Amino acid sequence: MQPIFGRRQAMALGAGAMAAAAMPARAAIPIAEVPPLRFAGERGARLRVLRPAKYIDPDEAIFNANTRRFTEATGIEVRVDYVNWPDMPVQVAVAANTGQGPDVIIGFGADAHIYADKLLELTDLADYLGAKYGGWYDLAKVYGRKWQGTAWMGLPMGGTTGPVVYRASWVKEAGFDRIPNDLNEFLRLCQGLKRIGHPCGFALSHAPGDAPGYANWLLWSHGGSLVDEEGKIALDQPSTLRALEYSRAMQETMIAGTMGWSGVSNNRAFIGGEVGLTQNGVSVYYALKTAQDAAQNAIAADTDHAEMPYGLATKAPETALTLTGMVPRYTRAPNAAKEYLRFMMEADQYDPWLTGCLGYWSQPLKAYGESAVWSSDPKLAVYRSAMDTPFYEGYRGPITPAAGAVAENWVLVDMFARVATGASSPADSLREAVRAARRWYR
Repeated sequence: MQPIFGRRQAMALGAGAMAAAAMPARAAIPIAEVPPLRFAGERGARLRVLRPAKYIDPDEAIFNANTRRFTEATGIEVRVDYVNWPDMPVQVAVAANTGQGPDVIIGFGADAHIYADKLLELTDLADYLGAKYGGWYDLAKVYGRKWQGTAWMGLPMGGTTGPVVYRASWVKEAGFDRIPNDLNEFLRLCQGLKRIGHPCGFALSHAPGDAPGYANWLLWSHGGSLVDEEGKIALDQPSTLRALEYSRAMQETMIAGTMGWSGVSNNRAFIGGEVGLTQNGVSVYYALKTAQDAAQNAIAADTDHAEMPYGLATKAPETALTLTGMVPRYTRAPNAAKEYLRFMMEADQYDPWLTGCLGYWSQPLKAYGESAVWSSDPKLAVYRSAMDTPFYEGYRGPITPAAGAVAENWVLVDMFARVATGASSPADSLREAVRAARRWYR
């Protein structure tokens, strides 16, 4: 699904120009009348922007087109550097700790918390955009604002989540008309898919994005969490043991080799017809739908999406890997940097980006939920509310460097992998995970 620190490397899945040309007509985005906000760029300002690389071609193509529009409108030259997703945390850390580098950093969700003391406050900009575009979704507020505060240190720009991606005809052949919301029934569905020769596949390898997304779902759907509201480790609970047992049962239903999957393996397995069900962003469907190949278009017609089963959660236990725009204190062009972020989030630029990517980076501002992309294809509907979720990395506690360290060191993923492969008992694996988490949570 999604999320989490550092996902997969960029992979060209289609033609950006073709996708942009095929975008649905613009919807009437509900825009409130608020006092205009502009940041006068510094004389002679030039901007360098750092952001994650594309995962689908229109992401970069349309982002670059919008950047050129900014230069045409302001005269401010902008260079955008794209970095592979797994390398982003290092690049952001180097810039923050050396006090030099890009003027705008578009990092991942928790970065604004980890480097809050090194960033310019963006509250005026966030308040303006929120008032104009219907307010911010919960996940945007969690990642953008200081913990339990009102000051915005980052500007969330969109999030990609990972619901169930499945072949409808094979799910029906396995005896189900839809994806069940009950965990036991979901397991029974996956057992049925394996029985008919179309198994499921979920990563518990060190695959950025996919493996943390699956591990988090296992934990959250059973009522567990890494920490409690105070930030104290809360893994050592019966709920975690139940999730570990469930992961072992799920592993028995999967295609062989998932423990060695990379970030693109589930995409290739699904597109190649090797699996009938996985968990992923919109990129799989985008690749199939825009392919210049009738066979892949036929797979797209049989592909659908659904929320991951809730289990004990009251909402889909998924988060969204979130892009967060930040302005470092060291920049010599703070106003130009803030004006760039404002420009990119306004409807004339943002809606074509959202739409051209088929909602891959789902909106953080509620008004963009009325974008034409969400009514252009009912199969995209599940991605519409990606950022309307209470779940985040480090849930249920404060977002801290410790939460990031636990994710980057695969503590939860490895906890489940040891049990799923039979290398460890649930109790032993849980104890090891608690010990590992305590290295950062003190």
